[in-house]
Amino acid sequence: MIFTPKEVIVRMPNAIGTLNEIAKTIADRGVNILAVSAWVEGGQAVIRLVTDDSVRVMDALRAQQYDVREGDVLVSEPSHKPGMLHRLTEKLAQAEIDIHHVYATASAAQGQCLVVFATANNDRAMVLLNASTGAA
Repeated sequence: MIFTPKEVIVRMPNAIGTLNEIAKTIADRGVNILAVSAWVEGGQAVIRLVTDDSVRVMDALRAQQYDVREGDVLVSEPSHKPGMLHRLTEKLAQAEIDIHHVYATASAAQGQCLVVFATANNDRAMVLLNASTGAA
């Protein structure tokens, strides 16, 4: 199954507790974080989030004066088995679709994983990935 939520992207000066501040703001709004990726570029923290309510998250973070924007992503929930990421990325490579970024997670106790993609052509990637996850 592929779905197309908005990814929330926050850039801010890096400091101890940065991610904690963002997480608290989101938790205080009762919004569930489905996926997160965070890193430091120079002195800036970059945080990418997929949540169950990006509109409320954007409003909450803007109210706190965070530099925030939205991006288009695809979220896939394929079977959690060896080679799954290879099969997904191979479909995109064969179709010459550039992957801008990807992050994923899985639990050993569950049969599915969560993969977040941003590509040069999300519409076409969604068609390809829907076909591949159904057969995998």
